[in-house]
Amino acid sequence: MDPRQRPYRSVLYIPGSKERALDKARSLPVDAIIFDLEDAVAADEKDNARETLKVALAEGGYGQKVRIVRINGLDTPWGRADAEAVREMDADVVLLPKVGGAADVDALAAITGDLPIWAMMETPRGMLNAAQIAAHPLLTGFVMGTNDLAKELQTRFRADRLPMMTSLGLCLLAAKAEGLIAIDGVYNAFKDDEGLAAECAQGRDMGFDGKTLIHPAQVDIANAAFAPSEAEIDLARRQIAAFAEVEASGQGVAVVDGKIVENLHVATAREILAKAEAILSLQAG
Repeated sequence: MDPRQRPYRSVLYIPGSKERALDKARSLPVDAIIFDLEDAVAADEKDNARETLKVALAEGGYGQKVRIVRINGLDTPWGRADAEAVREMDADVVLLPKVGGAADVDALAAITGDLPIWAMMETPRGMLNAAQIAAHPLLTGFVMGTNDLAKELQTRFRADRLPMMTSLGLCLLAAKAEGLIAIDGVYNAFKDDEGLAAECAQGRDMGFDGKTLIHPAQVDIANAAFAPSEAEIDLARRQIAAFAEVEASGQGVAVVDGKIVENLHVATAREILAKAEAILSLQAG
């Protein structure tokens, strides 16, 4: 599957220390899982969590879900052991917290080798260095750590996330420039479906590929928000057909719903259809 079309609508955090949660995650309709060894695991459980997760991933059963392991920072007592363990796990990606610059990614790559790396973008320094981080050859994705970022920026909560817009925008620009996956931050009120749907819609409108989630109850809303709608699919098909018809005849300009259709619109339409087909493929699998 083309990585650009591969869905990342829902990316669920699962504690690496909880066997029951690790098992339940196998059956959840999420596109990716972040198996967490960092914030979700108490200090006295770090060693056990590492082994518990290694066993769970070896047992498999996660289907086509992308398996991402978030380690502790390399400046903590557990980071290096986490990185060495992930190198031997059946994981697709290693996620590094609080990335401040490309040197942080270099330090992890020196331990994990060719394993693809994602960066948690959650500090002011990380925002200012987003472009250099995104350009690292082993970096394939950004995850917005909006809770930590809000703490560092000393912002107040606003439903429109206005205090976050500069940071979100800088990371999106860097990610798009380098062809990375960009995943939006969590929505903490996991019982507030309306608020989650609104924030997912905002993130999708901005250009994020999906949403990080803290509870299985949030999965369906994120999956719907970051998937092409029936209206988008219908418009994409009609744009492609109209453009092909004009191209074949060599006359006129393609117009759909009163709007001109150019090459760039057709390219976007094809990406929409490819994403829809990829989602159907995951559901079938």
